[in-house]
Amino acid sequence: MFADWFLYTLFVFVILYLLIMLNYYKTLYKRELSLNQIKKSNIDESKLIIRKYRLQLQRAIGNIDILTEELEKAKNNIKTLRARSSQQKLENDQLQQKIKELEERIEALI
Repeated sequence: MFADWFLYTLFVFVILYLLIMLNYYKTLYKRELSLNQIKKSNIDESKLIIRKYRLQLQRAIGNIDILTEELEKAKNNIKTLRARSSQQKLENDQLQQKIKELEERIEALI
């Protein structure tokens, strides 16, 4: 009789222990699921933000390319204007020289 009582008591304690452990691990599992959901939503939000900033970066790089092209055009225009300016200075100097020669001839004739 004592052996039966002992076995029943042991059996009840084992079942109680197993039920407690079942609830404990079930709670841990639910907590892990909720944490994983939170992590997944954070990762999704991060992906969206990364896409947004990637698009902004691509637009900025495109704008930089356009500005670089415009800068090159401006540099080329400046070079051509400088060349024209130096050519016009030479022509102006030649014309001034001819004017001086003509003035000297006029004075020589008078």
